[in-house]
Parts: sequence; C-alpha cells; structure tokens
Amino acid sequence: MLFAFSVAPSTTDDPEGSVSAAVADAIAVVRDSGVPYRLDSMFTTLEGEWDECMPVIKAACDAVAKHSPRVSLVVKADLRPGFTGQLDAKVERVEQRLRDAGS
Repeated sequence: MLFAFSVAPSTTDDPEGSVSAAVADAIAVVRDSGVPYRLDSMFTTLEGEWDECMPVIKAACDAVAKHSPRVSLVVKADLRPGFTGQLDAKVERVEQRLRDAGS
C-alpha cells in the first residue's frame, strides 16, 4: 500500500513564509522510521501496511506541531494488498508505456 501525505504548519515565523524547517523535522521522523519512502516537492509517499505507516504519519504531524499550534495534513492512499515495491514499479510501468509509444 502507498500513502502519500503532505504535512505543514498552518502558521510560520519565517519572514518569507517558508515552512521548510517544520517539514524537515517531519521528514527526519519518516527517515528514522525505516519505512520505505519517496520525497518530492509536494508529498512524501510511504510504502507499507496501515499499522506501520499511520504511526509514522502521526509522528510527522507531531513533529510539525512543535512549530505551530495548527497543522495541515493531506493523505492519499493506494490500497492494493499483495503488491510491494510500488514506489518504483508504478512509475516504471508508465515510463515503459511512454517508451513503447515512442514518446
């Protein structure tokens, strides 16, 4: 299963509005968890079962809450039991179709 999530403080003291310090603390939690993940500019995607991914997402929210009394969380899940390695496999399937189409 894949769980894409975005967590950020709703307020920041940064004069430019950056929330990168809070997000970095959240990603440190993800990294330390040992759960396979992929980070991009808008979301972090975890791969694993409910019981291993949800505590990581909660802990990431707790890390962000140290920066702000209000936290925003968005979660999207691809619940496909029995499939593993999908962080890379889903992307590879699309890339293969593009190669096959000559794009």
